Amino acid sequence: MSRDPQQASPLFSQIDITAGAQGDTSSQTRQHESEQIELLHQILSALDRNNDLLEDVAASAMANQRQRGDELQKWRQANPGLAKSCRQAAESLARVQAEFLQNLTREVEENSDAMEEGEFVFNEFVDRFGPRLAHLNGVLQMLSQLSQGGDVPRSE
Repeated sequence: MSRDPQQASPLFSQIDITAGAQGDTSSQTRQHESEQIELLHQILSALDRNNDLLEDVAASAMANQRQRGDELQKWRQANPGLAKSCRQAAESLARVQAEFLQNLTREVEENSDAMEEGEFVFNEFVDRFGPRLAHLNGVLQMLSQLSQGGDVPRSE
């Protein structure tokens, strides 16, 4: 797949080495160099703008996270008994989740061949375990955020 030199990108310069065109060549070379320099300046400017935008996005996300953390801390201080209950519930649900995951993995081991061969068995598996797992994870996450420590210990 060789390219025709006449169709080369204007980013690359071509030098004419014929005897009568030496004066034009140096001016063309300077023109191409100045175009390349201008292009590099534009790229640098765009990267600077991009970096500024990314810094703004990161600062905004951090401010939102900090505000959410402060709100949760105030809620925990206003409801210490409920925060403790959330912690205990989260610990209990973590054990339930571990048992649920054990059953799920056992089901996969027992039916892996049927799941690979047919879509029906796989869809049954997803319908049976998927929604419950998603809801359990959501409740567990909410309880752990509302609890005092914020972290839920995971059972093995």
